[in-house]
Amino acid sequence: MDLLTANDAPGTYPPSYYAATATPLDPFPHAKGALSCDVCVVGGGYSGLSAALHARQAGFDVVLLDAQRVGFGASGRNGGQVSVGQRVGQDTLEGMVPRGQARALWDLSLESVDLVRSLIADHGIDCGWTDGIIEADHKARFVPHSLAYAETLQSDYGYDKIRAVGKDEMRSLVGSRAYYGGTLDMGGGHLHPLRYALGLARAAQDAGVRIHERSTVTGVSDDAKVTTQEAEITSKYVILGCNGYLGALNDDVARRVMPINNFIAATQPLPDRLARELIRDNHAVADSKFVINYFRLSDDNRMLFGGGESYGYRFPRDIAATVRKPMLEIFPQLKDTPIDYAWGGTLGITMNRMPHFARVSDRVLSVSGYSGHGVAMATLGGKLAAEAVAGQADKFDIFANVPSPRFPGGRALRSPLLALAMAWYALRDKL
Repeated sequence: MDLLTANDAPGTYPPSYYAATATPLDPFPHAKGALSCDVCVVGGGYSGLSAALHARQAGFDVVLLDAQRVGFGASGRNGGQVSVGQRVGQDTLEGMVPRGQARALWDLSLESVDLVRSLIADHGIDCGWTDGIIEADHKARFVPHSLAYAETLQSDYGYDKIRAVGKDEMRSLVGSRAYYGGTLDMGGGHLHPLRYALGLARAAQDAGVRIHERSTVTGVSDDAKVTTQEAEITSKYVILGCNGYLGALNDDVARRVMPINNFIAATQPLPDRLARELIRDNHAVADSKFVINYFRLSDDNRMLFGGGESYGYRFPRDIAATVRKPMLEIFPQLKDTPIDYAWGGTLGITMNRMPHFARVSDRVLSVSGYSGHGVAMATLGGKLAAEAVAGQADKFDIFANVPSPRFPGGRALRSPLLALAMAWYALRDKL
């Protein structure tokens, strides 16, 4: 079964709140016949769009191929949270790589958020950027670590945009008794993810990138030849930005980046008073559960709540019910509030939750595996891949040199083994 079509109609954006509140671009043509270019980018999400835009700005002739529509995958469906740091904390990262590399990865995370902000400003992307990310602890025993972590970022990393939040303030910021403290980071923020993706696509098109939609890639050779059902592209370099939709295009990457599904629901618009009771200052929120809950308010006061994961190909039949359960655990105030939209999406995760940047061959690069932390990091990943193609690979290699273990069991067994592990973590979360 192909994840590109397992849950979605070909060439059609999912019926999400984001799709209902974004203006789509006119469809781009299918790739047909013999094409040639300097750089062929596979995937029209944040990674691919950023790679294509930055490679074109560097003077390369660029072709971008997407099997569906630009922004169709996780880039147009996610929670819209734009966070500094990596998916794992700096304290964990310092145990994975040398301290100097950990610091370089931190600096690159700051660069990733700055890049998103600058692209929005430079290209006039109307995506509703709003400052502030809350990390909320669902266990009282987690709070001391969060407070110490904020102090470490302030003292050791010189980062002054994060601060600790105690229990009383947390329950003022987030109207739920589920949380005991955490942090508030004003360096990050949230946005409308599909509008952002479409803005990147428009910028790439205006720069001269040749974009082709409904052009499923069937093969990528080590010498940078790319085939679809209707076209053959001869290029000097290939950048794979496929994330959870890689499929069988490259077995080595697929052993290290696994697709999982995640789900979001959007309620009906809430009265102003209730909306501010739930999230007082309109920050985005993510909690400390292993399978995290993440939520924020939309521009029209809907609760956009993400929760629940699955590891098979198919989405659940009733996505709204899947998300309503964790939403009501956090906000019982919403028990009588109808859900207007509910949708699923597929992302790519790694064993260590760090992005997987790889040289597949001398002429083929891959950037993926953002593990739910991809709005800023995928944007940066595409830019770094474009820089590497241009011969400036120092920053790309900082990521590429992070150990990237394979999932046990290979492509065939990785999903059932992970499902068993996730069941254990779900039980641990309740203890």
